[in-house]
Parts: sequence; structure tokens; C-alpha cells
Amino acid sequence: MIKIITDSASDITQEEALRVGIKIIPLRLRFGDTEYIDGINITNKEFFNRLVESDELPKTSQLTPFDYANVFDEIDKKDTAIVICLSGNLSGTYNSASIAAADYDNVYVVDSKNVTIGQRLLTLRALELTKEYDDAKKIVSILEEEKKKIRLVALLDTLEYLKKGGRISATTAVVGGILNIKPVLAIEDGRIISIGKARGSKNGNNKLREAIVNYQGIDFTKPYATAYSGLDDSLLEKYIQDSKDLCDKEIPKVLIGSVIGTHIGPGAIAVAFFSKGDGKNE
Repeated sequence: MIKIITDSASDITQEEALRVGIKIIPLRLRFGDTEYIDGINITNKEFFNRLVESDELPKTSQLTPFDYANVFDEIDKKDTAIVICLSGNLSGTYNSASIAAADYDNVYVVDSKNVTIGQRLLTLRALELTKEYDDAKKIVSILEEEKKKIRLVALLDTLEYLKKGGRISATTAVVGGILNIKPVLAIEDGRIISIGKARGSKNGNNKLREAIVNYQGIDFTKPYATAYSGLDDSLLEKYIQDSKDLCDKEIPKVLIGSVIGTHIGPGAIAVAFFSKGDGKNE
């Protein structure tokens, strides 16, 4: 049997993972002196409640080789595991998994080059492939190629949390707030990049639509998803309604968790999909 393992940065909940047969290794975060285990003793909704109330950003910690080894020890010798990790360009978690896997002949590690719903899509695709192939090496080879076509595009509602995390200057955040500027971000080669700026939510929705077109559209034969941060999904629901011409299917909605939520704050929306084209933004 081939088992699929990922970390909680994928924003696949423990309940969903149990239902479909995926193992989730939770990351940890700390608000002040209190440590939480992502998805175990703090839910995504509870996280955003705490985030809004807190003056300081929580601290998230990467998984260690020891964390992975504990999970790998539980794998039956007759089984094989494929581990899908948070982008190695955003965290040391992939490196930790690789170090731990070196001691196991039946564990394969894949850098998703993505995070949140982008990482989720690759994990669910891996699960699909286990139903087609009983060969972990074959599946890993397919994942390494197909992950290049995963596109994740997000619209942020506020620059405040990027400022708190030292990602942008206080001046930039203030100016952005006054002008109602909302950054449009994407994941490229495992890194977060800016692909535009929008003034207001309506313009932001148009920017997300443009990005989908520029990425040559959505491959609906593979997993796809939308996501939102915070406690209110109304902005995402508005985007979905405005995009019926691009997608008339039922679209999964995911609440972004602590790993990305710490840095983007509430009010963000995102879409992730496998591109029909080569995955490059033209």
C-alpha cells in the first residue's frame, strides 16, 4: 500500500484527512508563552480569533527530522509513503523530511513548491494517483512534473500583517491602507511573488480573473480549490459568483490556517488549480 503524508500547511483538516486516508503532521505555533498544535488543540477559526485580538504575531515553527521520523517509524515495512511538503523555499520543513527519509528505504519526499491550497492540490493529486498506480516511484515522477502547473493566486485585504511580520515597511502599509490598495500575490517556483495591485475588492476580483486567463485556464480533470482567511467567507463567495463564466462547477472552499494566515491576516481570498498550459503567467 502507498500512503500519502503531508503537513498542516496544506490546510487539509485532520477530519478530512481521516476521511480520505491521508496522514497530516501538524505544525506548531505560539501565541506568547502558549504553544498550540495546528489543527489539534486550535482550529483555524480559533486561530483567527486569537490573531485579531493579539498585538503581536504568533510564531510558527517548522517540523524537525525527529517529527518526521516518529511518523515514518509507524509505516509498515511492506508499505511505501510519499510525503508532500510545504515549499522548501518558504520553510525548512522539506529539508527536515529529506533528512529523516534518508534512513528509510520506503519513504519518498516531494517538495510541493507551494503552500496552503496549492500544496493541498498536489496532495490530493497524489492520492488520486495511488488509485491508478501501485508504484511510488512512478507517482513521484508524475507529481514532480505536474506540480509545475499548479497555480495559486491570492488577493490580500490588508497589508497590516505583512508589516507586523517585517515583510514590508510601515509607510508602505499605511499608504496601501489609505489608497485601499490590495496586493495580488502568486506562488512561482515555491516563492511568494507580487503579480499586481488592485484598488478595492471589485478590482481585485478582476485581477484574479485575469491571472486565471493568463495561466491558460483551469484543468478541471484535476483537483482545484478556493480559500479565504478570517471568519467571513463573503468576499470569496462574491468572487465565486462573479466567476461563474470561468467555472460553473461546485468549488471547494477552504479556510486558510495558521502558517499563511499569520502573514496575510484575515480578509484574503485565493484560488488554486492545475493550469491547462505550461503554468507560466504570460
